[in-house]
Amino acid sequence: METNSKNPKIKILKDGPYFVSGSVSLSEKLIVSRGHGYILEEGRELPQSAEYALCRCGHSKNPPFCDGTHVKIGFKGNETASKSGFDDRAGILHGPGLDLLDDRRCAFARFCHREQGNVWELTEHSGNPKLKDEAIRAASECPAGRLVAAEKDGKKIEPAYEPAIEIVQDPEEGVSAGIFVKGNIPIESSDGTAYEVRNRAALCRCGKSQNKPFCDATHIEIKYTDKK
Repeated sequence: METNSKNPKIKILKDGPYFVSGSVSLSEKLIVSRGHGYILEEGRELPQSAEYALCRCGHSKNPPFCDGTHVKIGFKGNETASKSGFDDRAGILHGPGLDLLDDRRCAFARFCHREQGNVWELTEHSGNPKLKDEAIRAASECPAGRLVAAEKDGKKIEPAYEPAIEIVQDPEEGVSAGIFVKGNIPIESSDGTAYEVRNRAALCRCGKSQNKPFCDATHIEIKYTDKK
């Protein structure tokens, strides 16, 4: 597919799907354990389109795409997440060589765990250059954008991502996970207002998050799977 992501956008439809425009690439990814950490592996190939609608209610018979089931089941997709900025929400863990911003929006992707420890432990020992690098990787690979590493001068460290959407499966937990959104794609609320543009975000697709539209790992609790 020839991509043209000059104006990528996700529009949340009231009690309906995520409408994606701007020829945003779509793929399936699998969370796979490797050593004491995790990686994303390629899943099945998904069709590409300039525009598409992704299921938000968790009941489509054609996942990840919307098939209108939200209307039949009377899905209520009220958005409850704060539209305040990340900097306003996040706490800061100060390490000797690195600081860690954490807004606690967790999608349970587990990339904050590395061979040498978790991101909080690594930050506390970031005076060691090797552990600092590991802390940066652990924070930067958090797909929900919960974690952001920052140099001691306050400069945030972010990976360079092209706009992309990843539909995630979590075989280790036996569930289907959220929708990972990468590359600063604007997300518009159903009421027409905008969420803060982030390089990394995770959207709910099980329909049960208490922090809609964002994933809060409820898919683990309810054992959600899109394998019909």
